[in-house]
Amino acid sequence: MFDPTKPLITLTENAATHVRALVDKGGDGVIGIRIGIKTAGCSGMKYQVDYAYDKKPFEDAITDKGVTVLVDPAAVMFIIGSEMDWSEDKFSSGFVFNNPNETARCGCGESFSVA
Repeated sequence: MFDPTKPLITLTENAATHVRALVDKGGDGVIGIRIGIKTAGCSGMKYQVDYAYDKKPFEDAITDKGVTVLVDPAAVMFIIGSEMDWSEDKFSSGFVFNNPNETARCGCGESFSVA
């Protein structure tokens, strides 16, 4: 059940460091990153992370560890209570979402579903 006292999404220190680096490289006008969800993959949904140049109507803006994360309003119900992390290994690197709402994740880890 949703707890209104908890943040919509939190970032680990590692994720915040990488968001900060992206914003610094993003050029003029970048205010943070935007998180959304798109239909993709074998489990149905995939996280989408893009540069944010402005706050769109009805978006939630979260400031955590000195970085700004905007959440697409259509994604809120799918990611509420999630933690965003950064992962690196020999073969890949990228943002990882620890989402308590996920009910399934595909074998490759690229897509997820919620009930």
